[in-house]
Amino acid sequence: MLKSEPLVLQKPHSSANRLRNKAAAALQTIWSFRASYIFIAPFMVCFIIFIMVPVIAAFALSFMYYNSLEPPRFVGWANFRYMLSQDLILIKYALPNTFKFAVIVGPGGYIASFLLAWLISILPGVYRKWFTLAMYTPSLAGGVTMGIIWIPLLSGDRIGYLNSFLLKAGLINEPVLWVTSKEYLMTSMIVVTLWSSMGIGFLAMLAGILNVNPELYEAAKLDGIRSRLEEIWYITIPSTKPQMLFGAVMAIVGAFKAGGIGQQLSGMNPTPQYAGHVIVTHIDDYGFIRFELGYATALSVFLLVLIYMANKLCWRLFGTKEDE
Repeated sequence: MLKSEPLVLQKPHSSANRLRNKAAAALQTIWSFRASYIFIAPFMVCFIIFIMVPVIAAFALSFMYYNSLEPPRFVGWANFRYMLSQDLILIKYALPNTFKFAVIVGPGGYIASFLLAWLISILPGVYRKWFTLAMYTPSLAGGVTMGIIWIPLLSGDRIGYLNSFLLKAGLINEPVLWVTSKEYLMTSMIVVTLWSSMGIGFLAMLAGILNVNPELYEAAKLDGIRSRLEEIWYITIPSTKPQMLFGAVMAIVGAFKAGGIGQQLSGMNPTPQYAGHVIVTHIDDYGFIRFELGYATALSVFLLVLIYMANKLCWRLFGTKEDE
């Protein structure tokens, strides 16, 4: 028994030595990569200032009541309880409209981006850059196109381009309120958003398709692939999976963020009979009209969680184990 006592007393000492050795090895490893920290420092500083701090502040402010005049007051889960149980406009209009808008615009814009990128990739090089510029221009123009193209086109009087054309063709008997009626506002929002959905995701897919090794197509032909559809399914899509994942994430996130298009088209918030009322316009309503900034922040956190879940779904559908 006496012989075993020195061994028991040595255990804490040896564990302390192991911890000390591990800490020394970790510090040595950190010091060996000291040059790398200089290169990532600008990104990390910007990420912390412009991403981490606002997100943490949003989470903190979502548990408070404040109206920009009075100091914030801690209210606990009251904002989230009101959101889930008493905010009837959110439950009845904003959430259904948001999911309807995102489900149509996200996958629709994603499929259109891939098909147009593939069609442009098979064009001769002389025309390829001009068609790419033409497809990408709507996403660059942004809100300018609302005032120049879509608002005059979808105007609800006889002077509106679309109404004027349909009246002259005899397809309608009276002007249609494309952006101020409950029946047509959501459809107009979807059409305009799909038209401008050829953004960064479209360029990434085009770059991915153009960089597919041509030898893969030649080998596929030797293996028996004959049609373009089989080439897309067996060669193009597997070879451009990272770019397609990026395009899917951008399409879904863009669909959730683009809800303000209803406010731009109709010129009012809330939109007529809440036909185009989505979470983004709901946040604007509470934040900049009612000045209930704490609740608006809670809605922003809820939207952030939705976008995060959509992002995880995209990774599960298009990601690979190497990407995770």
